[in-house]
Amino acid sequence: MSTADDVATGAAAVLYEATPSGVAVVTLNRPKRLNAWGPDISSRFYACMDRAEADPAVRVIVLTGNGKGFCAGADLGGAGSIDEKLGERDVDVTQLVGERYPHFLTALRKPVIAAVNGACVGIGLTHALMCDIRFAAAGAKFATAFTRRGLIGEYGITWILPRVAGWGATMDLLLSGRTFYAEEAHELGLVNEVVAPGQLMARVMEYAEDIARNCSPASLAVIKQQAYGDALRDVADVSARAETLMHESLLRPDVIEGITSFLEKRPPNFPPLPS
Repeated sequence: MSTADDVATGAAAVLYEATPSGVAVVTLNRPKRLNAWGPDISSRFYACMDRAEADPAVRVIVLTGNGKGFCAGADLGGAGSIDEKLGERDVDVTQLVGERYPHFLTALRKPVIAAVNGACVGIGLTHALMCDIRFAAAGAKFATAFTRRGLIGEYGITWILPRVAGWGATMDLLLSGRTFYAEEAHELGLVNEVVAPGQLMARVMEYAEDIARNCSPASLAVIKQQAYGDALRDVADVSARAETLMHESLLRPDVIEGITSFLEKRPPNFPPLPS
């Protein structure tokens, strides 16, 4: 079925499901084009992420793709795609890739886990890297691909990739644009764990549900803010800021619940984040 057929039949470009365990699963749903990024996916994607972020019952977000691709880069064919805009003097890139840069994922208060089920290329790779944790199906293909399309390292990948994989690996992957697989991605630190394809979502959900059950939403939100914000600060500033944040955390009920549940040897019952 083509993309046009998907739209005609009303198939949502991105699916959303919130589980009773507190995990929101956001699934890119244009499998016939390997979930290539386009306006239909982007607008729905932002709406789903906003929905998960605002829902106090959701504590962890999982991002994955339907079919054989996670996201195979920008959509190079079809209505509204990049190839229609090539050669235009005033190309509105926002219309091609959406209203937000991928790094907005780092600003969400909740952990975002990428379950890379297949091809993860270009802007798809950028989005995966902006997730906090990444699992991948064995054999999944990765590539930056920009140099092989006459493009540049877009939307923050030149900021996040060196922090995840180091300088040498970054320059190799960006300059060569070569294809590599999940196993190498794991060796380079891009992926936390490689899982058999048929077991990927079960493993990711197990991991996500453990966080949802046992980790303080307030702590998760502050630690995310620390990790990404501290990357741009010097160590003295980081340490001073951490002390302030620690004092603030001691005023929250999460600390009492975390210690009490530990002493009572039971799962914690942390309060949700306010909407």
